[in-house]
Amino acid sequence: MAVPKKKTSKQKRDQRRASWKRTASLQAKKALSLGKSVLTGRSTSFLYPSQEEDGEED
Repeated sequence: MAVPKKKTSKQKRDQRRASWKRTASLQAKKALSLGKSVLTGRSTSFLYPSQEEDGEED
């Protein structure tokens, strides 16, 4: 079984976790911002079919 030669320091481990959490936090903020803009109707970067167009097809 493969075993690492040296133990990873707590500092290295914490740096990796902080980096991962920072990336996840930024993505969550972007997703929340996009969701809010879609709900208010101010979105310019997200294209989706509006409900009005779907209902008019008879």
